[in-house]
Amino acid sequence: MRKMFAKRFVVFNLALSLCALGVTHPQVHAGIIDTGMVLEQRDREHQVARIQSMLAEHAVHSRLVSLGVDPLLASERVARLTDAELLLLEERMDELPAGGDSLLAIIGVVFVVLLILELVGVTDIFKKI
Repeated sequence: MRKMFAKRFVVFNLALSLCALGVTHPQVHAGIIDTGMVLEQRDREHQVARIQSMLAEHAVHSRLVSLGVDPLLASERVARLTDAELLLLEERMDELPAGGDSLLAIIGVVFVVLLILELVGVTDIFKKI
């Protein structure tokens, strides 16, 4: 009786193991990551961080609030900018005079951000007459 139970146990486990072999798992496809893509992603993250830090400054923050723009919304929009828009915004920031706390630089950055938000349709600051 004991041998019969042992045989059935072994046969049952063998059948169960064979059934488990037939279960397919989703395949994972690996690819080579291009160095250029990694560098572009790093540059994009650097650009976004630079613009976010500019928006986080107290003077820019208060100016956005005075213009009726939610700073959190502007920050989210900067994170969703395309690469071309980020490049344009960063070029405009580089053209502004040095001395990050100057009023003209702050107004320029706020204007560029508002212009981009207006063009995308997030805000309606420049009303059409």
